[in-house]
Amino acid sequence: MSIKIAKTAGFCFGVRRAVETVEQLVADKEPARRIYTLGKLIHNPHVIAKLEAAGVGVLSEETLFDTVLTADKTSPVTVVIRAHGTLRPVMEKLTALAAENPYLSVVDCTCPFVKKIHTIVDEKTTPEHTLIVSGDPKHPEVCGIVSYAKGEIAVIPSVEEADLCKFTNKNCLLVAQTTQKLAEWNKCKLFFKNHCTNADFFDTICIATENRQSEADTLSKEVDLMVVIGGRESSNTRALYTVARRNLANTVLIEDASELDPALIRAAHKIGITAGASTPSDIIEEVYTTMSEIIESMENFETLLEGSLKTLNTGDIVKGVITSISSTEVHVDLSANVTGIIPAEELAGSEFKVGDEIEAFVVRVSDIEGVAGLSRKRIERIGDWKKVVEAAETGAVLEGKVTEVIKGGVMLAVGAVKVFVPASQTGVPKDGDMKVLVGTTQKCTIMEISEGRNRAVASIKSVLRKERKEAIAKFWETLEVGQVFTGTVKSLTSYGAFVDLGGVDGMVHITELSWSRLKNPAEVVSVGDTLTVFVKGFDAEKKRISLGYKTDATNPWNIFMNTYSVGDVASVKIVNLTPFGAFAEIVPEVDGLIHISQLAEKRVGAPSDVVSVGDVVDAKIIGIDEEKQKVSLSIRALTEDVAEEDDAE
Repeated sequence: MSIKIAKTAGFCFGVRRAVETVEQLVADKEPARRIYTLGKLIHNPHVIAKLEAAGVGVLSEETLFDTVLTADKTSPVTVVIRAHGTLRPVMEKLTALAAENPYLSVVDCTCPFVKKIHTIVDEKTTPEHTLIVSGDPKHPEVCGIVSYAKGEIAVIPSVEEADLCKFTNKNCLLVAQTTQKLAEWNKCKLFFKNHCTNADFFDTICIATENRQSEADTLSKEVDLMVVIGGRESSNTRALYTVARRNLANTVLIEDASELDPALIRAAHKIGITAGASTPSDIIEEVYTTMSEIIESMENFETLLEGSLKTLNTGDIVKGVITSISSTEVHVDLSANVTGIIPAEELAGSEFKVGDEIEAFVVRVSDIEGVAGLSRKRIERIGDWKKVVEAAETGAVLEGKVTEVIKGGVMLAVGAVKVFVPASQTGVPKDGDMKVLVGTTQKCTIMEISEGRNRAVASIKSVLRKERKEAIAKFWETLEVGQVFTGTVKSLTSYGAFVDLGGVDGMVHITELSWSRLKNPAEVVSVGDTLTVFVKGFDAEKKRISLGYKTDATNPWNIFMNTYSVGDVASVKIVNLTPFGAFAEIVPEVDGLIHISQLAEKRVGAPSDVVSVGDVVDAKIIGIDEEKQKVSLSIRALTEDVAEEDDAE
């Protein structure tokens, strides 16, 4: 009997951010401050109850403004906009009130994926457009989305429930609720693609929702009991239940472990668990633990019953209690008038002691002597081989240590079982040295097995590929404008540099590489350089990221202004001569002009009579034009200053 938890089960990025934000507000709040969420923060009764116990109130749109208008010095108010977002007029009015009242603060926890839909609807719709939303018309997220529309609105829960023919001759813009069932959204798109010539589509289902539903679909085909955990008010939890039940009638939806039916658990051989985006990890863990305890109690009973009825035979796997340990052998009470004997070397280095229960493989039985030869190593190999077989069936990831390089690949020790990893599946580039893997611990999946020969073929590369894909998906889920990365320059083009941010590339435009004008990025960076960059903007659909590199702190003019003022004397380098004077570098990329009249006390025929390119001289700053970023310098002023000092003396 096995239990498998979906990898994407539980909190999504948007929900986690909202919950953590409110928890931090509670931890940091001053005693008089009142904290409210506009509507229930998430659709999970356990989380809501926990927040209510911490003093977080819930406001409706009807009671919102009566409450916020009471905010004052003695009773400040914080209003949190939940991950679903809210109506545009409500948000605009609330923001305006907060700007006028310093004791009212608004914390916007709207999910970035929902905000993206708001932007699409706001920017793309006109009074001539019909906005069509595939989703639940009563869901707060959908109510918020339609409030940004400028024309006609239609919310379609399902294709079968709607009269779609009336939209065929209209300009339509289609979006989906972020937690809409993927199959329903695809049916909606298919109809409009076939029957409407003026339709624009925007795939707005959250990538985490897509992954969660896809995994629920796959997992429900592999098990004989599917358990979906989440609040019954949660639309994405209900969608998971619908997806799983389509494949498996034996699918149940529960809110916590107290709703588990032990009879269902005992009757199942393979159990799958998934959870909605608003389900905390501690509830998932509690359900898993409760299931495991039910299974363990059943297996213990079966083991005791079986042990009391059957006789001991070679090849059996038995459990007993260690009664004595010597330098040569370990004696085990098998509770069948038989003493088991395990060679001491098989337990060398283990922590077993007298009184411990131990499992072993029966090598031979002597009824006359009343003893049985046992092997602990054989049981370990059997147990580890079972894990390998199960992993081949379920696709589970195993971990092992690379022991040696052999012809065509490497050997990986998964516990007491060695599996073969072909060279093409090691993750080492073609013609690379596989010896670098020896002694390292690697994760793998089982590609094929030969049970008769107890041999298996594994792949390290499949796990690396999957982990990279998951890391990239998580990267895009959590990416935000302003985020700072340290990356490596991957390639250069005439218009900029591409920087590897860890499996995902971003582009620094040539104008962002330096404050001075560049002809080619190679003037300032090279392939392999490490750069600290920040996100200026991104398009998750097109997988494009625009990066910034130059900052105000590196602006040469700012450096100059923070270092010098009018009247200061600077050591400058002559960089260019003109008929009307000499240009001198004060700090890198900031030059000042020494007019010909300021080069010396006496009249100068040409600047070259006094200075040459490359000369380093002292000059006084006599003028700064901040608007035009120009600096005037004088050598003559220094000699005049000396003369004035002499006169004073």
